[in-house]
Amino acid sequence: MSKPVIAIVGRPNVGKSTLFNKLIGQRLSIVDDSPGVTRDRIYGELEWQNRRAIIIDTGGIEPKSDDIILKQMRRQAQLAIDTAQVIVLVTDMKAGLVATDLDVANMLQKSGKPVVLCVNKCDSIGEPAPEFYEFYNLGLGDPVQVSAVHGHGTGDLLDEVFSYFPEENSEEEEDSVINVAVIGKPNVGKSSLINYITSEERCIVSDIAGTTRDSIDTSVENKFGKYNFIDTAGIRRKSRIIDEIEKYSIIRAKMAIERSDVCVIMIDAEVGCTEQDTKVAGLALDAGKACVIAVNKWDAIEKNDKTMNNFKKQIATEFSFMSWAPAVFISAKTGQRVDNLFTLINTVAANNAMRIRTGTLNELLAQITTRVQPPSDKGKRLKIFYMTQPSTKPPTFVSFCNNKELFHFSYQRYIENRIRETFALDGTPIRMIVRERGEK
Repeated sequence: MSKPVIAIVGRPNVGKSTLFNKLIGQRLSIVDDSPGVTRDRIYGELEWQNRRAIIIDTGGIEPKSDDIILKQMRRQAQLAIDTAQVIVLVTDMKAGLVATDLDVANMLQKSGKPVVLCVNKCDSIGEPAPEFYEFYNLGLGDPVQVSAVHGHGTGDLLDEVFSYFPEENSEEEEDSVINVAVIGKPNVGKSSLINYITSEERCIVSDIAGTTRDSIDTSVENKFGKYNFIDTAGIRRKSRIIDEIEKYSIIRAKMAIERSDVCVIMIDAEVGCTEQDTKVAGLALDAGKACVIAVNKWDAIEKNDKTMNNFKKQIATEFSFMSWAPAVFISAKTGQRVDNLFTLINTVAANNAMRIRTGTLNELLAQITTRVQPPSDKGKRLKIFYMTQPSTKPPTFVSFCNNKELFHFSYQRYIENRIRETFALDGTPIRMIVRERGEK
């Protein structure tokens, strides 16, 4: 049974993102006093009385603004309204009822969907202030008093929202969903790729660097499987980060990497590989994530029979620290080779989660040490007693030996390469841990 969908809407700066974060129990949406911080639709999941729902945070609606970004934010909010079964209109008790609230309420009434009116910033407990009754003028029924900061009234709000949903009749099956973080510098086409995959304007696309600020979750199901794509803010050099909001965005991008299974590292074909691209890739490597390098805008460059090979050589040089990551040349605009990208995502996700039996590992270890003898120093030779794999994501191998100091880095790399070669572990880092026998 699919989860019901709730959309949180309202004019800017009424506390929509604060309420969203409170309801899902984590700080997923950026909260700041600057209007227009939330620009895209932010998806989360909440649980109330053993029932689950998808909740969408939207950018503030300014119905009469001609600003380019505000107009696109309005379109994003409209898409959320079209998607949702129930809409929560958030208003501000401290500011009182304003003309924009009336415009937004009229817009919601035209949708024909149930609307729950939430009056936020009611921070005092007890009887509401006289100003509270102004909100009845919106014609949306009884308002619910809420303090998103303190959590007061959120239970009453959810009771009202869930009363519009049918009772669940069957248990929801746990689906095998691959979480994919799309990461890269600003303006490499991350949001354009999400929009192509979903066949809708899921994320705002603009030539203005920093348009995407939050990490945007998008559920995708197609012939290749089920995915949760996370569009992230572009990560640029620290010296170029001036805006306080952008600092938060980069933290969100790093958090998105942490909760992903696969990182798609996007590179601009027109610019080529840069130092910042490798730094972004380093974040995914440090987190132990499976990786695919996607060279975007491949349709926009002039090519001959050597262009792709030359670009592959450039990737091999600049990304020598992750030579195991496969590369695919795509166009988010035309969809060129996006199917190949899905195939690679499935492969590297499976490899990142691969578990190898201890017996199989030690049979391989015997072959490895027979082919190339372990190193020795001053008449003392390294002995590797056995190897085991305690964890996955990434595959982690522990070797027990007689002396850690004799286990030279080059021999560790030799063993890692043989494991990768034997089990075809493309697209995933491998972690090697060395312990002396008897050491925990």
